[in-house]
Amino acid sequence: MPVLQWRSTFRIPRTMTAANAHPTQANAEQRYVVHRGDLPLSCPLPSMALWNSHPRVYMPIEAEHEVQCPYCGSHFVLED
Repeated sequence: MPVLQWRSTFRIPRTMTAANAHPTQANAEQRYVVHRGDLPLSCPLPSMALWNSHPRVYMPIEAEHEVQCPYCGSHFVLED
């Protein structure tokens, strides 16, 4: 009987990059300025820890250039 070898290839998801090795505290501020490069906009932001926050929600900000998170009330402003 042939011996089966288990090979595991683990790929690090984009959200777990070196930049996210030390995430910021989620929802620590009430106002956040975001740029077009940050879109799509989500709260908490990808750089924030999810374990101590509400579920991630994506919000449309392009039309009004401002949006408020329905969970925590954080206010996001889009700067061009």
